[in-house]
Amino acid sequence: MDVVIIGAGVVGAACAYYASRSGLSVTVVDRGPVAGGTTGAGEGNLLVSDKEAGPELDLALLSARLWRELSAELPGTVEYEPKGGLVVAPDETTLKALRHFAEGQRAAGVVSAEADPAALRELEPHLAPGVAGGFHYPQDAQVQPALAAAHLLKASGAEVHLGEEVTGILLESGTVRGVRTSRRTLRAPAVVNASGTWGGRIAELAGTALPVLPRRGFVLVTEPLPRVVRHKVYAADYIADVASDSAALQSSAVVEGTPSGPVLIGATRERVGFDRTLSTDALRRLAGQAAALFPVLADVRVMRAYHGFRPYLPDHLPAIGPDPRVPGLLHACGHEGAGIGLAPATGLLIAAALTGTAPPLPPAPFRPDRFAS
Repeated sequence: MDVVIIGAGVVGAACAYYASRSGLSVTVVDRGPVAGGTTGAGEGNLLVSDKEAGPELDLALLSARLWRELSAELPGTVEYEPKGGLVVAPDETTLKALRHFAEGQRAAGVVSAEADPAALRELEPHLAPGVAGGFHYPQDAQVQPALAAAHLLKASGAEVHLGEEVTGILLESGTVRGVRTSRRTLRAPAVVNASGTWGGRIAELAGTALPVLPRRGFVLVTEPLPRVVRHKVYAADYIADVASDSAALQSSAVVEGTPSGPVLIGATRERVGFDRTLSTDALRRLAGQAAALFPVLADVRVMRAYHGFRPYLPDHLPAIGPDPRVPGLLHACGHEGAGIGLAPATGLLIAAALTGTAPPLPPAPFRPDRFAS
């Protein structure tokens, strides 16, 4: 094989897809099933609306285009839904801050339009009264994340080994030569670490370091409903939560309908290690904030809740590309809650690095060794 990819989530699947399209032979290995980690616990967000102008927004805009292309190349497989996003401001002060935020984004290529309260009601008839205004982002979209990962993997033609934990990185004179799993040895001159929240552990196996930490998040799923929520709708404080370094519990309403009927309600963030304990405080906050944003949801039944761990890096940018400390090792992890949205551009950057071709955008901000002292 030319490359072994560790991780069968959507990022690993996108790396496999674009590496294969570049003519490389690919093997993917994962300790669990396809989309068994962060991908399977995600909502499928493809957002540009929550990212300020800079490297992550550039990555998101490229990915937004690539997801549109993938939905045409793999029709009907990823449940691509270009629903658009709506960011809501409760007061004039917040609206003014949103206006400044949107101005910076527009210079980078983001399409947005300010909406007064009447326009918001046109876009979302069930939205709570009394909001000051907001912004509509037509480029925001949605996919079904587990399906997306599975179909990207299938389309890649990669050899896939599931249920096999990577127990070692094969090194010769400090250079990568493959991986050892619980069942076999896989030899290749390149290894891609796309293992999400376990990215730091894989880096350690290769004798290097990557400060990936898990950030826990909960999502509520309601009973099936008519389409009462048309867009991805969230309160403006969600943007601050995404950029926050706090380890404490943070929550802000993110509400969206799905084609099958249930409404998804997020989003919380907290750094508690890999603690899977159900947090009634987090669920209570989500329910209350969602009902405040959409009063029609106040009496709707919640059928289930799920949670997962986002791979967090201190500067909120993913690590993408070759690790100069270990020749042959590449990283594609640390996307936090944006991995599904950023997966295609990440895969394209990794494929460019593997083949020595020109990258689609400057890779320097995502250098994996940027955290080295």
